Amino acid sequence: MTIYSDLSIEKDVEKELSNKELSAPPEEEYDGGYGWLVVFGAFFVQITGFGTINSWGLMQDYYHQYVFDNTPQTLVQLSFVSTLSLIFTYGTSPIIQMIVSIVGLRPVIIAGTIFATLALELASLSTQIWHLYLTQGVLFGIGTSCLYITVMGVATQWFTKRRGMALGIISGGSAMGGLVVPFVFTKINSNLGPAWTYRIMGFVCLGCDLLACIFVKERVPSNKHRKKLSQLINFSVLKNTDFLIFLIGSNVSLFGYFIPFFFLPTNATYLGLSASQGSALLAIGSACNFIGRIIVGVMSDYIGKVNAHLCFMFLASISSFLIWTFADSYNTLIAFAAIFGLSCGSYFALMSPISAHILGMEKFSSGLSLLSMSNLIPVFGSNIASAIEAGVSSTPFLSYKMFAGTAYFAGFLILFCWKLKLNRNPLAKI
Repeated sequence: MTIYSDLSIEKDVEKELSNKELSAPPEEEYDGGYGWLVVFGAFFVQITGFGTINSWGLMQDYYHQYVFDNTPQTLVQLSFVSTLSLIFTYGTSPIIQMIVSIVGLRPVIIAGTIFATLALELASLSTQIWHLYLTQGVLFGIGTSCLYITVMGVATQWFTKRRGMALGIISGGSAMGGLVVPFVFTKINSNLGPAWTYRIMGFVCLGCDLLACIFVKERVPSNKHRKKLSQLINFSVLKNTDFLIFLIGSNVSLFGYFIPFFFLPTNATYLGLSASQGSALLAIGSACNFIGRIIVGVMSDYIGKVNAHLCFMFLASISSFLIWTFADSYNTLIAFAAIFGLSCGSYFALMSPISAHILGMEKFSSGLSLLSMSNLIPVFGSNIASAIEAGVSSTPFLSYKMFAGTAYFAGFLILFCWKLKLNRNPLAKI
């Protein structure tokens, strides 16, 4: 589902802008052809990379119940595995971009394939939580970053009229991973245990990522020269007050984004539900997340981008407060997973058009890069919520529910005040 798989638009725009400087044939001469094989390879990178990261909640529940101590403190420690994966997936993106500018695209893709596969194979040998930090956290995050950052920018070089379709197919890979991988994890884990789950998933990732190694290539090879960080990101965009408020408000809401996806399986286990039912909850949330991003995009054309974003943020908050808080059965958890999944991802669908509207196309790429970097902060939301849960004596999982709802509502209030700053008419189309 991913956090964060939607950052593909950022890389696409950066690559598109850089291509204009190259002496290439007219863009209209390229609209698919070999580019569909590029899309094919990039699609499978999304499935295995973000599908594995977003399915950590299932492994976390298993380790919490059967391998390590079944205590709130252990759950806090385990929650850092997914956090490290996300940090190294997105936090290393500027470094990966600079490496690509030096050695080229293909060596980085191959290195990412090796890192991701090796990470899961080594994770199968884990006997301590810190082993998972180093393997599925750090090493897998670096491998995913090498693959994700490189493949996502290439598709735009191969498409003109069908560019949107191509990027939509690639982005759908993360949703497909969120649908398929949880069931794969659960089936293998229940029959063979976590060690073989990681071993088999490691080879699945190897097979899928090899498709990217084979098919993904640049249409116009770029000149190999080292780029400085200042060439990738223009920090002056932070002087724009509107952009800064949008950045802050969105990040506040994202503190609640991962909590349901990481802790719904554990919540389901606490209620006496099976592991397969926990997997189904993640799959439902992922499917609705994909659908919701399409819906909010369509709505934004009619009621305004900011207005659509605010509506979905409010719905995500209310679903946590009024549905998840009182969910004590499988059916109510399904209702929450569907509604929260539908509404929680509006930021990722609208971050690009809202940023372009605020900054203009000249600073658009830098703005998206800074948004991506700032999104590293809210990945700690699940850890903070776990620490609160471990430190209070309330009803189990109430802290997670309140934290997720409060984060989205606080973000909603910040952006609603920003909307009134732009236009005092609360019904104005913005």
